[in-house]
Amino acid sequence: MPYAVIEGCIRCKYMDCVEVCPVDCFYEGENMLVIHPDECIDCGVCEPECPAEAIVPDSDPRAEKWLPINARFATIWPNITEKGKTPDDADAWNGKPGKEAFLSEAPAQT
Repeated sequence: MPYAVIEGCIRCKYMDCVEVCPVDCFYEGENMLVIHPDECIDCGVCEPECPAEAIVPDSDPRAEKWLPINARFATIWPNITEKGKTPDDADAWNGKPGKEAFLSEAPAQT
């Protein structure tokens, strides 16, 4: 049961989850993180760390749409092993609906 990052992460990208992941399965896009489903060990420690509540197990109905998105971008975005800088406007975006339209397919600039 891998976990998935869902729409709530878009434009928030707090990255608290990265700090606790024991297997470094997070990948960073320009404005969102994803979890590589083949690397996730289903420990669940990342889920409660997300201030945007944007990490869910694959058994959650909200994950269905986002599992393939996580799998796709985890193969092309860079792996992230340390918490980076949170966007300055993350708190303003936290909890806003309809953020999928803002998803950037671009990888993070490292």
